[in-house]
Amino acid sequence: MATDTLKSTTGASAASTVRRILLDNGALSALVVLVVAMSLLSGDFLTTQNLLNVGVQAAVTAILAFGVTFVIVSAGIDLSVGSVAALSATVLAWTATSEGVPVWIAVILAVATGIACGLVNGALVSYGKLPPFIATLAMLSIGRGLSLVISQGSPIPFPESVSVLGDTLGGWLPVPVLVMVVMGLLTALVLGRTYIGRSMYAIGGNEEAARLSGLRVKRQKLVIYALSGLFAAVAGIVLASRLVSAQPQAAQGYELDAIAAVVIGGASLAGGVGKASGTLIGALILAVLRNGLNLLSVSAFWQQVVIGVVIALAVLLDTLRRRAGGGSAAPAAASGASGNGRKSAAKLGIAAVCVALVVAGVSYFNSGSSGTTTKIGMSLSTLNNPFFVQMKAGAQAEAKDAGIDLTVTDAQNDASQQANQLQNFTGEGVKSIIVNPVDSDAAGPAVRAANKAGIPVVAADRGVNKADTAALVASDNVAGGKLAAKALAEKLGGKGEIVVLQGTAGTSASRERGSGFAEGLRAYPGIKVVARQPADFDRTKGLDVMTNLLQSNPRITGVFAENDEMALGAVKALGGKAGKSVHVVGFDGTPDGIKAVGAGTLYASVAQQPRELGKIAVRNAVEAAQGKKVDSVVKVPVKVVTKKNVADFS
Repeated sequence: MATDTLKSTTGASAASTVRRILLDNGALSALVVLVVAMSLLSGDFLTTQNLLNVGVQAAVTAILAFGVTFVIVSAGIDLSVGSVAALSATVLAWTATSEGVPVWIAVILAVATGIACGLVNGALVSYGKLPPFIATLAMLSIGRGLSLVISQGSPIPFPESVSVLGDTLGGWLPVPVLVMVVMGLLTALVLGRTYIGRSMYAIGGNEEAARLSGLRVKRQKLVIYALSGLFAAVAGIVLASRLVSAQPQAAQGYELDAIAAVVIGGASLAGGVGKASGTLIGALILAVLRNGLNLLSVSAFWQQVVIGVVIALAVLLDTLRRRAGGGSAAPAAASGASGNGRKSAAKLGIAAVCVALVVAGVSYFNSGSSGTTTKIGMSLSTLNNPFFVQMKAGAQAEAKDAGIDLTVTDAQNDASQQANQLQNFTGEGVKSIIVNPVDSDAAGPAVRAANKAGIPVVAADRGVNKADTAALVASDNVAGGKLAAKALAEKLGGKGEIVVLQGTAGTSASRERGSGFAEGLRAYPGIKVVARQPADFDRTKGLDVMTNLLQSNPRITGVFAENDEMALGAVKALGGKAGKSVHVVGFDGTPDGIKAVGAGTLYASVAQQPRELGKIAVRNAVEAAQGKKVDSVVKVPVKVVTKKNVADFS
């Protein structure tokens, strides 16, 4: 009888311990629910390889978030960590390759760059009296600008001796995960065992009280922001190591992920609350979401919705946990306390079920699975561009006709995110992969991993460097640039002043189209390029940049835009001049671009036929998956569309 009672008590105690742990950490509860939900929804999720993939994909965000934790605990904010990460990696690559500095000194310079940026932030906040939001927003712009200036907008190869940080130990243990663990332990040590850590909590809890108690608040803030810069530099080095190149546009938007991870982990934006373990859990939640939604073939557009909803629910779980803790701590009758506990547990359960239902519901309604055995993954550089939206539409149409299960993901012009997507496809064991690289060099490591797994890869629109691809299905961007130069020059009679609207700095499409156009113009010495400015392949930016250029260059007679979206923005800025005194040539042959050519406001567009490109890419991917021989290079015809032949493209 005593033994039975002991067993019963022990079992109840264990259950109570688990319940208490989950109640005491809403973020952990959310992570457990997500892992269970993903495991039930996808048989590929709970595998050793995929869990390691999740760890790798969480590493950079977690390292950034650890640094941001120091700032948020002290009631500050740091919006610059993504730009500082990119700048630090660029400094390392540039000094080690272009300047011939020894690698170990280049690493020190990169880390010093991160610390210096943090010190500037701290000085602006402490001594300049700027709000942290404004000070770090300024550094966000400064850091990104310096990164582009140093690299001239192009990726810089990373030293091989440092690139090992992106590799694995023993062929299976990812080094980024080890770095994440080390930085997490360092964060926990600083927060819990050091004077500066206690100062962070004191400043975040009540800055004035901390000052009156003798804390040198201004100096402490310098150290706090310097630590954030240090962690950003480490994250940048790890990220560049994974991509084997320093990308000047790397880590864009990562500051928001880092802040989200800290808040999901239980920290308060009001300061005084936060811990390293919570931040790690927050970063893992984001990584599990992105990884799982990729495996479940959820639409790239719906993924943004799901992530936002789950973040809100995760924070709600933590809020309910805090209320539950407050209620149980108060003196009350046993029955009242028990009732409060049951109510709180019920609320937590409801929130947890909501998390699972959101994931399961969107997965069910948006899964691309057709029940076939042939599954293909396709990673596009962006879906925020009509050209790639058409490529996706063509690929999906071909996949539907062939009865193929095609999963399309959106890398959002982020080479790191694309590497994660390719990693997920490889871990999932798809039969073939189609990749439209954000950057040809950065896609190399992930494609090599697919090569090792025996998965054929088809490159679409842009090639992949230092990796094997079964086929390259692409238009010739350089040849297209030459055709654009010829069309514009002949329309202008071989003389005049023109401006060039460039695409996103660092992208291969912008480089290739720009170099082809410049090469084509050499045959027309009477034409002078008076300005070149980036507008990031965006119509609104094209409008703004063109408006500004017209103020300083009112005599221009021609415009070349490296895509139709920027060309249409330029047409809007030119107003009545478009198609009359100023002739605009675009690139891509999008529906809106073709329509403008027909209307006469856009003189010409170099049409790449993106729908056809998507169809041919899927066709080759299927043949490669079946072991059939495919051509190494498949060219999709490029044509110049003018008013004379626009009917053929409408």
